[in-house]
Amino acid sequence: MVDEIYHPNYVAKRMEIGAVMGAAPRKNVIRENSDPGDIIILMGGRTGRDGCGGATGSSKKHTTESIHTCGAEVQKGNAPTERKLQRLFRREEVASKIKKCNDFGAGGVSVAIGELAAGLRVQLDKVPKKYAGLDGTELAISESQERMAVVVAPKDVDAMLAYAEEENLEAVVVAEVTEEPRLVLVWRDKEIVNISRAFLDTNGAHQETTAVVTMPKAEDNFFKKAVSYEAHSVAKKGGFGKTADTAAGRKAAWLTMLSDLNICSKKGLVEMFDSSIGAATVTMPYGGKYQMTPTQTMIAKLPVLDGQCDTVTMMSYGYDPYLSSWSPFHGSSYAVMTSVAKIVAAGGDFRKIRFTFQEYFRRLGNDPKRWGEPLAALLGAYRAQTKLGLPSIGGKDSMSGSFDDIDVPPTLVSFAVNVAKRSDVVTNEFKSADSRLILFEMARDEYDLPNYEQAMAMYDQIHALAGQGAFRSLYALGAKGLAEAISKMSFGNRIGAKLCGKVTMDEAFAPMYGSILAEMDEEKLAMLDACGIAYRKVGRTNDTGTLSWGRKSCHECGEDADKMVISLDEALAAYTGTLETVFPTKSSVAAEIEKLEVPTRNYDAKTIYVAKNKIAKPQVFIPVFPGTNCEYDTKLAFERAGATVNTVVFKNMNEQNIKDSVEAFEKAIREAQIIMFPGGFSAGDEPDGSGKFIATAFRNPRISDAVNALLKERDGLALGICNGFQALIKLGLVPYGEVTPQTEDSPTLTMNNIGRHISKSVYTKVVTNKSPWLRKAVLGGVYSIPASHGEGRFVANDAWLKKLYENGQIATQYVDADGNPTMNEDFNPNGSFWAIEGITSPDGRVLGKMAHSERRGVGVAMNITGDQNQLIFESGVEYFK
Repeated sequence: MVDEIYHPNYVAKRMEIGAVMGAAPRKNVIRENSDPGDIIILMGGRTGRDGCGGATGSSKKHTTESIHTCGAEVQKGNAPTERKLQRLFRREEVASKIKKCNDFGAGGVSVAIGELAAGLRVQLDKVPKKYAGLDGTELAISESQERMAVVVAPKDVDAMLAYAEEENLEAVVVAEVTEEPRLVLVWRDKEIVNISRAFLDTNGAHQETTAVVTMPKAEDNFFKKAVSYEAHSVAKKGGFGKTADTAAGRKAAWLTMLSDLNICSKKGLVEMFDSSIGAATVTMPYGGKYQMTPTQTMIAKLPVLDGQCDTVTMMSYGYDPYLSSWSPFHGSSYAVMTSVAKIVAAGGDFRKIRFTFQEYFRRLGNDPKRWGEPLAALLGAYRAQTKLGLPSIGGKDSMSGSFDDIDVPPTLVSFAVNVAKRSDVVTNEFKSADSRLILFEMARDEYDLPNYEQAMAMYDQIHALAGQGAFRSLYALGAKGLAEAISKMSFGNRIGAKLCGKVTMDEAFAPMYGSILAEMDEEKLAMLDACGIAYRKVGRTNDTGTLSWGRKSCHECGEDADKMVISLDEALAAYTGTLETVFPTKSSVAAEIEKLEVPTRNYDAKTIYVAKNKIAKPQVFIPVFPGTNCEYDTKLAFERAGATVNTVVFKNMNEQNIKDSVEAFEKAIREAQIIMFPGGFSAGDEPDGSGKFIATAFRNPRISDAVNALLKERDGLALGICNGFQALIKLGLVPYGEVTPQTEDSPTLTMNNIGRHISKSVYTKVVTNKSPWLRKAVLGGVYSIPASHGEGRFVANDAWLKKLYENGQIATQYVDADGNPTMNEDFNPNGSFWAIEGITSPDGRVLGKMAHSERRGVGVAMNITGDQNQLIFESGVEYFK
């Protein structure tokens, strides 16, 4: 889940919302004590000066000079190492041996290891370093990331170090748990720290302060302001204006609202983050046929390694900087209710929610009124929790919110976490024309605070109705109420809507935190009356391609004399235009390349290569390199199709590791019938582009000979997806069909036209049946497949394009919503020549493609239109039967 929140006072310290959730089998979660004699192993990334002072640096005063003095406090991430840690910790045999564990954050070794036991003797000289020259203090406090400290019994040390080596992960013994309760840090055989645990447990000097909570001004009441025209924006500093209640005035207000920085599309930002990894994403960030309705709640299936799971996790957030600027107490109260309403609108049961809070306030100093802001916010959140009867499970303070004389607004973000069943999920985009739009409104008390009792009863009823299939779609209302919700629900499937004429100007644009808008079939309205829930009919969906709003109710006849009408194209232009130059969704060459014609045809092969060597259960070899991240998804896909899978990690920490890996790879290839190159970012796509690390390893003579023998002598198959496709290209396996050097004119994959990573679902059309990998797909069939890559643009000269076309080697093409191959970057996101998404070897037995066909499953990407199963894996397995 990714979003960005705007306010004039975030100008120096921007506010980006990001969240992920993790899950582990209960049997793998061990909580034991650290006993004297236990050993602490440090594993993962190395330590450097870039991690010194990060936490303290973020909390101190920043000025325009900070960029010159604080640069070293910015830590350098290491995603490939993080992935190795994830692989290691997912192994049951590893998790069961870990008595305690800490990741490395603020304070580095001193805290991450220092918290693990009362008595510790830490050998700082054993801490792996990025480079020489770090002194004892730097080794002790550096926050360098992607490191873990684990406590194991002495008998398990050798096994744990061996497991780490299997995952190509550096691990070393750095400390021992001692009988005496003292923290001792040793550097160069000298004790540079020797502190009693009793002293550390005092938590430092006792501190007190005075906090004065300032009452919000009634005359500035956020809920009483005119809300019809000027939207919140940095330029207007959150100001409001008033416009005439005419069709023109309503249209101006509506379009201005859609261009509001906190309402408008942030798709260009969201697409930078991989939203489909794990093949468990239930709702993609943007849903509908056109992927333009933003999802309010992050929903994912539990990441089980085997079999199917119907359990999903949900996470949403709530916060409005303008409301909190008026009253931190109200702001946090409605932050909680907004996060709850989003879970309910996703089909969740609010009574299962747990909260975690993120705080971000200006530097407090010694000013009691400044201290009153976080106090008021915390009291508001606490009151909301006690009224709802729901606990919080965590929270985190953030860095200092002041830069020179600019202070961030009082910020307490509520994250609501829930567990549900996949069958409970309701998505946000309108599903059908001529549906009823129903408003379930949360009431406010005389102090403009939520009526918690009424809200809880309403949420219970909505959840029960959702379980009975009452709703087509649901949306939790926010800062701009009905107008915002109706617009966003319309965009995904380009289904228009008419707002009832009885809805006034103020009602249409008023903030309605905690309220929910529903799309329902007419005949299901009786379900609302039967359960006694209060509701209001506020409009209908339609197929006119417009958003309209007249002065007559939905029950009245006749044409409105002064009806607002906005085409969905106009609305989308306002919605997407505000941040297009900041987070672009199209490249600078989009207009130029979209004019290009795309040759296409369905290549119907007269013959398809058939395996001579049959086998009932073929074996698949999946190599795992530093940065590979799709091996689990791919393994499950092949196992579902009936194959056995052998996953082997390429180890390169030393010369012997490399020799052993070459031997293991050669053996695995000679025992397999299929080689699968999975997706990821091998070696972080550095230094010279994606897939190079994989290609270099596979050009080892022993490995390349085994690959060529598989393809030429044993009727084997090869498949590469995303990073794997990049490797196939660099190896020459596509388009040539064997490991061969690339030439200057060879087809290649290069950086997306937009110059950044893109994560979204794409429509791809199968345009050949020449490949065994496509034998079960429909020739000419269109499939919606998640894409996630930074270097996916297929490039080739005219001669090669024509050759691939004539040979039937163009496997799949990017197509628009109507199934037409296109250069439109909404559908061909990387700008691939001739809209090529995948190609094959001359005989079709090697297939390379960019979109992740393995990232599918029951209940995955529920808000995306189209068939997601190309049956690639089933086709590959059946080829040998």
